[in-house]
Amino acid sequence: MRGRALLVTGLMLVTVAACDTEAGPSDSLVARAVATNKLTIGIRFDQPGLSRRTIDGRYVGFDVDVAKYVASELGVDEDHITWHDSRPSSRETDITSGITDLMVATYSITEKRKQVVAFAGPYFDTGQDLLVRLRSTDITGPENLNGRKLCAVGGTTSAEQVRDKFAQAVQLVEYPRYQDCVTALLAGQVDAVTTDDVILAGYVAQNPELLRVVGKPFSKEKYGVGLRKEDTEGRAAVAKAIQKMISSGEWLESLNRNIGPSGYRIPPPPQVTEK
Repeated sequence: MRGRALLVTGLMLVTVAACDTEAGPSDSLVARAVATNKLTIGIRFDQPGLSRRTIDGRYVGFDVDVAKYVASELGVDEDHITWHDSRPSSRETDITSGITDLMVATYSITEKRKQVVAFAGPYFDTGQDLLVRLRSTDITGPENLNGRKLCAVGGTTSAEQVRDKFAQAVQLVEYPRYQDCVTALLAGQVDAVTTDDVILAGYVAQNPELLRVVGKPFSKEKYGVGLRKEDTEGRAAVAKAIQKMISSGEWLESLNRNIGPSGYRIPPPPQVTEK
């Protein structure tokens, strides 16, 4: 298995120590993976192309592939991953409370979040955009949303950013999930949905005759893998796994398979750091 030899040779002392006692929430991610041979990973269950639970119970998408690759590099195979549906409003507490070991859920790296959790990566670069009905040709950017209803998911800052920077008179609407926003958009209950363009592209792929992404990103977002704040060993190990996924070609292969059919223009790989 990928990474197993590395763990045996490079982390022998950690393995021995970890196996003597049950790994707890404060332990290194690496020690927990070696000691228990299992991980709980936070993803979203409702994002087409990125992370989605299928009707038959499978988990598919680019974020899922990243999570599986990282877990494998830590010595944990797919059958020993427990998937946790982490909503935007609970991602930090899911990490800090020990509910999840890792968070791979379109989780943008921000200075505010770095005060609470650690990030490894980034593993993907994206930007905020708008999803509108195909016939809403008069919406060409966030500045066109004054007096209109804009939907976003609770616990995110996307809608507030539009209001604060582009359209002070926009009416903000929140739902628990992006699919709820898309349903409201299709029903004419809101005029636009906002989040990162790669997320929106997945919904266009499902409804290409009804929806479109405006295609003018107005922010820069970097997705990282979240883990406990003081876990420098874990952060370094995850960053190394992400870099290996990119250099091996599996990063691009996953994007082409999961995101490519939407017509989304896949960006170059990001520069992975350990800090």
